[in-house]
Amino acid sequence: MGKNKLQHFAEMKEFKHTFEGFSINLLNDDFHLKGKWNADFFKNNNPIVLELGCGKGEYTVGLAEKYPNKNFIGVDIKGARIWFGAKKALEANLNNVAFYRGVIEFINKVFAKSEISEIWITFPDPQRKKMRKRLTSARFLELYKEICIPNAQIHLKTDSKLLYYFTNELIKYNNLELEASTNDLYSQQLESEELSIRTFYEKMFLRMNDTITYTRFKLNDKPIENPDTREGEKQFDK
Repeated sequence: MGKNKLQHFAEMKEFKHTFEGFSINLLNDDFHLKGKWNADFFKNNNPIVLELGCGKGEYTVGLAEKYPNKNFIGVDIKGARIWFGAKKALEANLNNVAFYRGVIEFINKVFAKSEISEIWITFPDPQRKKMRKRLTSARFLELYKEICIPNAQIHLKTDSKLLYYFTNELIKYNNLELEASTNDLYSQQLESEELSIRTFYEKMFLRMNDTITYTRFKLNDKPIENPDTREGEKQFDK
C-alpha cells in the first residue's frame, strides 16, 4: 500500500464524519448508528440521502453544499477514494455530510426502516456479466426498500449504455414510476442544478466524448424482479 494511502487511512480514523463497517461482523450485528443517524450523528431530523458507490464523494459533498437542510452519506468500499470527499467536507465545514466505508450488500444492517429518503447511484460498475451485482438490479432495489421511506426516489447517473438500458427495462417490467430518463443528459437543458455536479469519473468520460445518461424513478411496495434483457444487451457487446 502506498505512503499516501496509509496517510489517508490514518487521517480518516481521526475524522468524526467517517465510519468503518469492516470492523464488525455485519452478518450478526447491526452497525451502531443504525436507526440513530439523525439523533446521534447529525443531531437533527432532516432527511438523509445516500450516494452509493460514492467514489471520491463529489456528489455527496456537492449535494450537501446545495441542500443544507438535508443530510448526505456517501458509501463506498474504497477508503482511499472516500478520503477526498471526507477531506473536502471537513475543509468546507459541512455538518450535513458523513461517509461510510463498507459493502452495499449489508446496507440494511447500517440503516433502519424508513431511515433513508433518497438514493443517488453515480457511475457504478455496470457489471456487464453479472446482473445480480448491478446496483439497480432487483436484489439491490429490494435492499433499498428495506431502508427507504415509501416511494423513495432513486437516481442513476452513468456513462454505461448497458446499465441505462437494463435499468429502464427493469422499471417498465415492474411498473415502477419513471420520473425522468435521458440517454444524453447534456444535450438538453438540465432540469435541476443537482444534475450539473460532475464527478472525477464523469469528467474523464466526457473528455473521452462519452455521453452521460440519467434515470430517476420511484420504488413501490411490490416485489421487484429482473427482466430478461440478455438479447437486448447483445447490442452493447460491439
